[in-house]
Amino acid sequence: MTSMPLGAYIETFPVAGRFTIARGSRTDVRVVRVAIEREGVVGMGECVPYARYGETVDGTVTEIMALGPRIAAGMGRAELQQAMPPGAARNGIDCALWDLEARLSGVTVATMAGVAWPMTMTTAFTISLGTPEAMAEAAAKAAHMPLLKLKLGGRGDAARLLAIRAAVPKARLVVDANEGWGRDELPGLLEACAQVGVELVEQPLPAGEDAVLGQIEHLVPICADESAHALAGLDALPGRYDAVNIKLDKTGGLTEALAVARRAEELGLSIMVGCMLSTSLSMLPASVLADFARWIDLDGPLLLAQDRPGGPVYRDGVLDREEATLWGG
Repeated sequence: MTSMPLGAYIETFPVAGRFTIARGSRTDVRVVRVAIEREGVVGMGECVPYARYGETVDGTVTEIMALGPRIAAGMGRAELQQAMPPGAARNGIDCALWDLEARLSGVTVATMAGVAWPMTMTTAFTISLGTPEAMAEAAAKAAHMPLLKLKLGGRGDAARLLAIRAAVPKARLVVDANEGWGRDELPGLLEACAQVGVELVEQPLPAGEDAVLGQIEHLVPICADESAHALAGLDALPGRYDAVNIKLDKTGGLTEALAVARRAEELGLSIMVGCMLSTSLSMLPASVLADFARWIDLDGPLLLAQDRPGGPVYRDGVLDREEATLWGG
């Protein structure tokens, strides 16, 4: 229990090995845990500041704590949406407020949100970017996982795809290029994806350079990530993208994420629910969106050396939250 109505705490979790994407590698992750106390009850949230979006861990803590007086005065989720822009800081507070309200009221988050919240869900398991041989070996070790998400990065990706498919002939595959492909190589790489049965390609081109996606054949459905953050800009995606990856650290919390999911459905966009590299305190709020999603990518804790206690159980690519006590009332 916190000694103040609002607290923000920087915590570091080692990665299990090394996590590599097109933008670089890391061996640990720094998250910000948010705690809000009212009536002797504590609600918690977690956010992951992302340098790609100009965020820092220290700056995020400062943003959060600046709202201390308003949180102490009883600020709720609706007021929060106007007080802060979408991003990591708002996500941490928003998710803590959802948790707090659920615990105080005894009503489940799903009931509060007006959605179905599956007890179990199949999640992707991420294969970190590496040589074709290394990725094929990692995929083979994860062959029992029903859905693999491949981190790719441009040069050598066609060889990576062939090696991985040979190693796991039956696994479902999705690809995340993390803005790492160029316009000229895009058609050939989409064809390579189609040849090995990839279901989805996430953010192949840099955000801001993706207009060409509206001018080419989508041999494989293409999903927006860095090109779509929150409600603003969502209506511009159809024609360029077939799907959108909803992440709470981009939308600024579950409140706007639910609005994004509903609007995406209206626009005919398929939905992936994703996450930053983080703990189960981030996975549980994101999992509330599972009923909207065609693809779920909530494997963050599986990529860490150790998760928080009280989170969901992961078994062979299935997230089971039946005994989770960490978040959600």
